[in-house]
Amino acid sequence: MGFSRAELAAFTGGTLPDLIPPNLRLLIVGINPGLLTVAVQAHFARRGNRFYKALFLGGLTDHVIDASTGFDPADVRQLEQRGIGITCIVPEATARAAELAPARLREGGADLRSRVDVLAPPVVAFLGISAYRVAFDRPKASVGRQPEDWGPTQVWVVPNPSGLNAHSSLADLASAYRQVAIAAGIDVYPLVESAPA
Repeated sequence: MGFSRAELAAFTGGTLPDLIPPNLRLLIVGINPGLLTVAVQAHFARRGNRFYKALFLGGLTDHVIDASTGFDPADVRQLEQRGIGITCIVPEATARAAELAPARLREGGADLRSRVDVLAPPVVAFLGISAYRVAFDRPKASVGRQPEDWGPTQVWVVPNPSGLNAHSSLADLASAYRQVAIAAGIDVYPLVESAPA
């Protein structure tokens, strides 16, 4: 399912539903959806994004999910049964997260905080330190568990899986995601050496 640049551009500002299982244990928070993600209505759909490989290598899933043409219902069931939810700070799609104004990140952060207060998962994990610092006015925050919990919810920041994030290897991502899954009480799978190509 290929899209031209013009076709993808038509999804600017579009949204997709959050993935929130009834037994939510770990809420993973991206910055905002990309255009392809909204086009196919599946989180982290771009093939160059390392999100699903990192989940697999970290032992959160039993295989690498391919969301590039949309979610397979069996993959959604696996995430839900594992208690893994996915949302974003800002729900509207852009071609690049860098297009988001700081004010929109702060507004999205306030809305997200209210939703997390209601959902009350054991752990919320933000993908990427830069957006977290802006959205929650924490300019000196660093990756890892944050010093302040949100009520019963531990707040973590883990590396962004985008292919644009050259600072973190796939192994770094997998290790960080495994750590937050364990903190959330998810029974992780044994580690594997590498993800299938």
